[in-house]
Amino acid sequence: MDLKHGVERVHRLIDMISNICLRLLWHFLHLLVSLWYLNVGIVQMIESYLVSSGLLKRYNALDVGKIQYLAIVVDSEDTYKFSKVLQLLKWLEAIGVRHLCLYDSKGVLKTFKKTIVKSLKNAMLFEEAVEKDLPLDEKKMTLEFTSSSDGKGAITEAANLLFMKYLKSAKAGVEQEEQLFTEAQMDEALKALGHRGPEPDLLLVYGPVRCYLGFSPWRIRYTEIVHMGPLQSMRYGSLIKALYKFTTVCQNYG
Repeated sequence: MDLKHGVERVHRLIDMISNICLRLLWHFLHLLVSLWYLNVGIVQMIESYLVSSGLLKRYNALDVGKIQYLAIVVDSEDTYKFSKVLQLLKWLEAIGVRHLCLYDSKGVLKTFKKTIVKSLKNAMLFEEAVEKDLPLDEKKMTLEFTSSSDGKGAITEAANLLFMKYLKSAKAGVEQEEQLFTEAQMDEALKALGHRGPEPDLLLVYGPVRCYLGFSPWRIRYTEIVHMGPLQSMRYGSLIKALYKFTTVCQNYG
């Protein structure tokens, strides 16, 4: 019995030591990762300051004209930081971005769109430009406001349009094989319904996660997506760097 208890005690001691070692290893790895991210954050902050101050000369040659249409995705929780959103838009206007799509999944920014346009020096709503048939190369900044409901509604309407066309052909006695709707047909349906807006060249995501947060996927087939971090910690230098990097990359299609 004493031998059995002794063996059990040794096993418990080994298990306890193993658990302590694993915990220490976990905390050590966590510390290393935290220090690495801290180091990256400090480097980015310094670089952002140098870009903002104009000390890094190569960023002064930013050709913003290469970005025909820019999209900004803002996490819905950050949309209530209205002053931050407005500051970001003022930066983009000063940089010279002319056509911008502003997206948040819940559509919070849509409720402020008139206030936002009035707060900018030279801006108008995208739908007004389309309505008045104004050329999109004007000096005014055009703003489009979208949310996830636009995407869901657009797909539903497009699918219903395709179905009604198929049903009409069937009633007319046109012999048809089993219909398989293609991406091209859906694309045409979206265009016919006015939901096929311009495809952004670049999409900047401000939020805690690295995804496009429900932005209409059919509009970003060839779009470059860049995660910019939380809106709260946005920096002018980081914005310039992201725009500059996009304008200097050679893109291949097909």
